[in-house]
Amino acid sequence: MPRYLPLLVVQEPSQQPGTDAELRGLEAELAVYLSDFGAGFEQPRMVVYPEFHLCGASGTPEQRRAQLEAAAEPIDGPRHTHLARIARNLGIWLLPGTVCERGEDGHLYNTAPVYSPAGERVAAYRKCFPWRPYEPFQPGNRFEVFDVPGIGRIGLAICYDIWFPEVARQLAWLGAEVIINQAATSTCDRAQEQVLVKANAIFNQVFMVSANAATPTGEGQSLIVDPEGNVRTHMPGATSGILTDVLNVDEVTRVRTFGTAGMNRMWSQSRDDDPVLELPMYEGRIDPHRWGRR
Repeated sequence: MPRYLPLLVVQEPSQQPGTDAELRGLEAELAVYLSDFGAGFEQPRMVVYPEFHLCGASGTPEQRRAQLEAAAEPIDGPRHTHLARIARNLGIWLLPGTVCERGEDGHLYNTAPVYSPAGERVAAYRKCFPWRPYEPFQPGNRFEVFDVPGIGRIGLAICYDIWFPEVARQLAWLGAEVIINQAATSTCDRAQEQVLVKANAIFNQVFMVSANAATPTGEGQSLIVDPEGNVRTHMPGATSGILTDVLNVDEVTRVRTFGTAGMNRMWSQSRDDDPVLELPMYEGRIDPHRWGRR
């Protein structure tokens, strides 16, 4: 059976930290979107919101820090209860945008939670590369993937993470076939970021889904890219809107088996008799015996 992943990518501005009423409004809004764009699907939709969608902050760095401190919650706090309910009530995979997490160590983290159609939080990724000095977050220290049963493995990367090729490469090595990149890019480098989304897809032969915030908190231009770097669909501007698509995850298998453009098969490049390539920058190495995907 084909492995189809229906997607609904919501390009909207970042919101102020969600109250109970605002989160109920989010559920009502999503119910309308799903009735318009996803009614009757056997496979649950995966709904992706941009970075900071429920946890926006504005003003000077000091004002932003104060707002984020006030909005921060433990990952299992009240906000988690509301988001789990929304995913369960609507029967969707919900990526609600990143939230400001108060870690058990007291630090603030920019964290992307994921909820299953059963209302379970199946992943929570802490951004490894905060955009400094603008973001007052502690970096995360691990990569995060999760499985959609019967469909495939999904990796998580937040905004600036995709400027570091090691992130997408590690997620692909962990078995990710689709990488979700939630962003709130409000600066003039969104053009370069779009190139990076396509490049990461090509380097790793994965689908890339980049959901960026709409104006006035982002430059929009969300896009979905296939494992050969082709743009499947995109938002041409910064205004609010929705991207819908259905990914055939088996395309990843096809591209990795026969090569990008029928030529390049990076994941099966190494042979057992190849030399070990030392990577002194990382105090690590590329070992032919470990190069293939996990």
